Amino acid sequence: MNLDLTGKHALVCGGSQGIGHASAIELAKLGADVTLLARTRAKLDAALAALSKIRDAQRHDVIAVDTGDHAALQAQVAALIARHPVQILVNNSGGPPPGALVGASVDAFLDAYRRHLLANHLLAELVVPGMKATQYGRIVNVISTSVKQPIPGLGVSNTTRGAVASWAKTLANELAPFGITVNNVLPGSTHTPRIEQIIDTRASTTGRSRDDIYAAMAHEIPMGRFADASEVAAAVAFLASPAASYITGINVPVDGGRTSSL
Repeated sequence: MNLDLTGKHALVCGGSQGIGHASAIELAKLGADVTLLARTRAKLDAALAALSKIRDAQRHDVIAVDTGDHAALQAQVAALIARHPVQILVNNSGGPPPGALVGASVDAFLDAYRRHLLANHLLAELVVPGMKATQYGRIVNVISTSVKQPIPGLGVSNTTRGAVASWAKTLANELAPFGITVNNVLPGSTHTPRIEQIIDTRASTTGRSRDDIYAAMAHEIPMGRFADASEVAAAVAFLASPAASYITGINVPVDGGRTSSL
């Protein structure tokens, strides 16, 4: 099985922590040069230092930008591509704040779409020409199992994630003739800052303890535990590899069996 990414350049969004950082590590282990993109420079520098210890002679980089600022995002990524064409794009961004759908503001939807769907599209538009030119392209979107089964209390997130999944499927069909694949990884409950935010919100709205909420969430998972970010990252890395060349347009739940639909 060919998992070698030597000579490939990956742009990993949300790469300073959680699933994004774990994905960057797995891609670097397979030989890819990685550019980490996130908002906070200090966290990016710490993540970059960890990457630099994996292999010698790799060229890693960082971009500190908010994906909601499209002008800055486009300018900085275009400058990166001018130096190093991107063959692997990992779209990954922290989800919208938890909350019910009823009562959600229009601005909450617009902000979520700007940071997820529209930012993903902007980045794809930037990297696809280089993918065509180098005859290698992998776009992996880290979304959520809510694509298959909406999660209570995540109204804006459920809606936005579904839109991203439909966008990805359409893009996969358009790019397939060029050998560029587009796939979605759907994490379930994973040990990340995002899951801590969800647990805290449920605790504050229900009055239950964090331990009780954690135990109830774990009970819903056939494997009986949350995922480690590295377990989700393994799926991302495989879909980015040469071995996944004939896989495109699919949703891959990495959820310990929690999703009840096929």
